[in-house]
Amino acid sequence: MRQKTIRWRVMLLLLLGSIPMFAQQQQEEALPFGAMDQWIDRQIEESAIIGGATKHVYAIGPTQVIKDNSAYKNMGGSPWGTSNVMARVAGITKTNTSVFPEKRGDGFCSRMDTRMESVKVLGLVNITVLAAGSMYLGEMAEPIRGTKNPQKMINSGIPFTKKPSAIRFDYKVRMSDREKRIRATGFSRITDVEGKDFPAVILLLQKRWEDSEGNIYSRRVGTMVVRYYETVEEWQNNATYEVLYGDITNHPDYKEHMMRLQVEERYAVNSKGESVPIKEVEWGTADDVPTHMILQFTSSHGGAYIGSPGNSLWIDNVRLVY
Repeated sequence: MRQKTIRWRVMLLLLLGSIPMFAQQQQEEALPFGAMDQWIDRQIEESAIIGGATKHVYAIGPTQVIKDNSAYKNMGGSPWGTSNVMARVAGITKTNTSVFPEKRGDGFCSRMDTRMESVKVLGLVNITVLAAGSMYLGEMAEPIRGTKNPQKMINSGIPFTKKPSAIRFDYKVRMSDREKRIRATGFSRITDVEGKDFPAVILLLQKRWEDSEGNIYSRRVGTMVVRYYETVEEWQNNATYEVLYGDITNHPDYKEHMMRLQVEERYAVNSKGESVPIKEVEWGTADDVPTHMILQFTSSHGGAYIGSPGNSLWIDNVRLVY
């Protein structure tokens, strides 16, 4: 009888001892404003020469309405930037909105669309660009003055020193039926680009440093990149994707598109206040502690001005798992 009692006590201790470990493994951390329920409605009046319409340019942040044409900076502690911007080109104020709050249950989610945006004024300006919907951790420098090197206008990533095991969110996808993508930069001829367009999610943990000349370098500490290859009509709740650490080139889940920062350079603001490329020079180790996190959700994977109109990505309830 005594031996049986001891066995039960041992089993009980083992069970109770496993509960904190399980809870720790499943701990979630919601990103600020990651529930996508709070949005700023910027009501911007475009120039009279292109119609003078008042456009809604949405930002992720504390709920409010802003009725003026001032340049936007992240508000209320929100770490999110989006591809929604105000531009002033050749003295003309024009907006682009490709990220929208959409009603979901008692709150909202974020919908990102890939679409064409045009501004034409006879004898002055004639621009047609492809605009992918994108939301990211970082900040856009407004107003946009042209279409050259748009990544330089983004301060990409936020300070971050933790090491999550995964990222978790709800999503659904709508895919364009185009087999080729479009490249439309605004000033050159619109052309086709080989390959289908895929919505994507990119999470990179970097260990950054700056040299005496203001150049920013980084090591890749953590990686999570996923692309969506087909329409997903119903919400996929609590989708969870593992963050891989260190040099992952021999990992069975490694794909070539995980190596680079994406398909183009990303930029950050250095200590001198200058926007400079983030020069990712090598893989970090699994023991490295990151200094920054890059996180981007996008309706098109190919970079600026490349994609397929009709692609959409819905995202809600973004959080990290530890």
